[in-house]
Amino acid sequence: MAEENVPADELPLSGITVVSIEQAVAAPFATRQLADLGARVIKVERPGGGDFARRYDTTVHGQSSYFVWLNRSKESLTLDLKTGRGRAVLEELLARADVFVQNLAPGAAARMGLSADDLAERYPTLIPCAVTGYGSSGPWKDRKAYDLLVQCQTGLVSLTGSAREAARAGVSVADIAAGMYAYSGILTALFTRATRGTVRAVEVSLFEALAEWMGQPAYYTAYSGAQPPRVGTRHATIAPYGTYTAADGRDVLLSVQNEREWAALCERFLGDPGLTDDPRFATGPARVSNREEVDALLAGRIAASGSGEVTALLDAIGIANAPVNDVKQFLEHPVLAARDRWREVAVPGGATVEALLPPVDLAGTTPRMGAVPAAGEHTGRILAELGYTAGQIGELRADGAV
Repeated sequence: MAEENVPADELPLSGITVVSIEQAVAAPFATRQLADLGARVIKVERPGGGDFARRYDTTVHGQSSYFVWLNRSKESLTLDLKTGRGRAVLEELLARADVFVQNLAPGAAARMGLSADDLAERYPTLIPCAVTGYGSSGPWKDRKAYDLLVQCQTGLVSLTGSAREAARAGVSVADIAAGMYAYSGILTALFTRATRGTVRAVEVSLFEALAEWMGQPAYYTAYSGAQPPRVGTRHATIAPYGTYTAADGRDVLLSVQNEREWAALCERFLGDPGLTDDPRFATGPARVSNREEVDALLAGRIAASGSGEVTALLDAIGIANAPVNDVKQFLEHPVLAARDRWREVAVPGGATVEALLPPVDLAGTTPRMGAVPAAGEHTGRILAELGYTAGQIGELRADGAV
């Protein structure tokens, strides 16, 4: 892997400027990934507080865990976009930018003249990206959408949890999905502009991003007539695939994907080769239909041994498995340590945190792992780049425009 602190002009997206009016998770996740690869991301925030995600919690040296995760390597500019002078600064930035990202409230971009059509007239080379809740058209275009609401609307919550109780996914999957699709959409639009000279607007909704992730249960439900059941840590349509408690109290997950693995599990782990051809268990659908019996066989065997012994034997016979980690155990995972995935990132106030490198390794390139900005930290510098004098900057501050 290349050395850290790779010069900005050697990163893949160096020379690309992104202006983003963003808050919360989805849009900041998209732009942080652009910043990781060298794009200059200018984050426009409200004076007097900034992105409201800054105040979700104060667990990371006084900063929000969400904000630290999503906003490294960006520059923060505070602008009051309700003032004429604040809007004028934004227009100057957009005239110089390659990409504009926004996840404003429903209808706000259009009211501010920042819709894709409005921007195309003023800045024909600018790529606009809108991250919305339910899309910019249709019956729900003006409806607010937050991650858990979208998990409910797509049916994800109905699939998650135990038979007794539904549950939300433990991370913001709708936001993350939308951020990933916005990121890939922006990259595609940049490639299209570079190779064909054509500018394409990008739009991603949280609802449609998570709807894509619901593809398998959607097909299963549409063509079977019933949706997959909630089965906790089991898999709804594969067995055995789930967690079992070992003698030391630690849960171990194992997964059998095919008949070869089932035969190996029966012979070398359960010690009963005859189970391989037992009609109750001989095929995947048969094992799902007789899940309780399969689970009872495995639960008894695993409860008789410590988790280390169980995982070692499953490894030896080629059965995919893992102990169930909590978050602290994940942070100490040997794969992350051995593959050198942690880097120090500065946060406001002078402290540093350990941050994971992005998961995509691009040969010969180390992603930029720059500081998390304080609200408005770069306002003066950005205004000076636009040609504002110290006196003019002072006037803007006095007027509350920045």
